[in-house]
Amino acid sequence: MIVFNSLIAGLTVLFTVIQSCLAFGLLRKLRQAAQVQPVVDAALPLTAVLLCLRGGDPFLPRTLVGLLSQNYPRYQVRIIVDSKSDPAWQVASDAVAQYPLRDAKVCELENYRVECGLKCSSLLQAVQSLDENVEVIAQLDADTIPHPNWLRDLVAPLLDPAVGAATGNRWYMPEEATIGSLMRYFWNAAAIVLMYWCQIPWGGTLAIKRSLLRQSDLMERWGKAFCEDTMLYTVLCQHKLRLAFVPSLMMINREDCDIGGFFRWVSRQLLTARLYHPGWPKVVLHGVSLTVLPALCLVAIGLGVRQGNLTAVTGCVIALTCLEISLFMLLVMLERSMRRVAASRNEPTGWLSPAMIGKSIIAL
Repeated sequence: MIVFNSLIAGLTVLFTVIQSCLAFGLLRKLRQAAQVQPVVDAALPLTAVLLCLRGGDPFLPRTLVGLLSQNYPRYQVRIIVDSKSDPAWQVASDAVAQYPLRDAKVCELENYRVECGLKCSSLLQAVQSLDENVEVIAQLDADTIPHPNWLRDLVAPLLDPAVGAATGNRWYMPEEATIGSLMRYFWNAAAIVLMYWCQIPWGGTLAIKRSLLRQSDLMERWGKAFCEDTMLYTVLCQHKLRLAFVPSLMMINREDCDIGGFFRWVSRQLLTARLYHPGWPKVVLHGVSLTVLPALCLVAIGLGVRQGNLTAVTGCVIALTCLEISLFMLLVMLERSMRRVAASRNEPTGWLSPAMIGKSIIAL
């Protein structure tokens, strides 16, 4: 019994130390969000921004306004909708009509590829229709609301010849803190730390050099995949290029979800890592450790109490306490960092109320 408890306590302490070191690395990077170096307009390449739509996302109107109002000298907008009968078609068409001077088009998906997902089909159609002089291809999701400098911040790292792609990530501040939304908030907070260290791109804010598409088999990979972003790391490594993480592009997502939506979301994240990223064992190990180690500590504590072995209980209690306190403190520091990033863009950050904090304890 003592050996089992000591093993569980030791693994828990080890995980606590590793998680803390990884989180502090991301926090250090996030402090650079306010240190973005200005880039003159003449240095910024012609960029095409692709937005693939299906269904009427509640945040789509705000996304379109932000996308069509970018502080960027030369860019095109190509919006691909599943069909003209899709609710997103009229929303996108109305938004584009409000910006007649912007080079923006709404297109219907014409070629539904059976070997890949709808988003990959849309991206392939859009890329193949672009002008040859487009040098950068950017993309975002319907629930990514871009601030005025979103595209400028995203493309700037690509001026470095050693960088092949640039990305941001998401941070959840749900408008209604349901249990499902808060579970997703906690899971995402841990996931973005691992995404940063494993160089996992996020398709909600992503820019790729056009030259990489021409020189690699990335588009062929898209033609056989259901997601487009996670596999990019492997292609970049093959061409000895880096993925740049842009700390100022931590995008705030205010969408709610229920518990069922949370589990579907988690399953999708784990599946894409399993299929398309070489670091997927780390992702699985991290997720399992985060869930299983606290449970094993509780089991060990219960067995120790039942057998009256206070020595075995003490180690697990200390280890579990250290883990929970460190995770809570790291979450607080990450939340504060994300609020600073959002506040620098004049976005609201006061989403946590006393009632939400109570729900957070249940969700955690």
